[in-house]
Amino acid sequence: MALKIFKKDIEPQCGLCEYGSVTQAGDSVVCRKAGGIMQPYSKCKKFRYDPLKREPKILSFNNDFSKEDFEL
Repeated sequence: MALKIFKKDIEPQCGLCEYGSVTQAGDSVVCRKAGGIMQPYSKCKKFRYDPLKREPKILSFNNDFSKEDFEL
């Protein structure tokens, strides 16, 4: 049985593609397969998901703790 690590319903976008490289400015992607400069949120039929390009969501924590919150 294969281990399912990533969801299959990833929305295609050039910023997450294996064939795309984000430019230094970060406003466009250079694609090796499409042969040109693409927008980061555009997509094409050559899309292949690269999980290492995904940026995880940052979790925020509540900092309004009191001393009573940590007592048993």
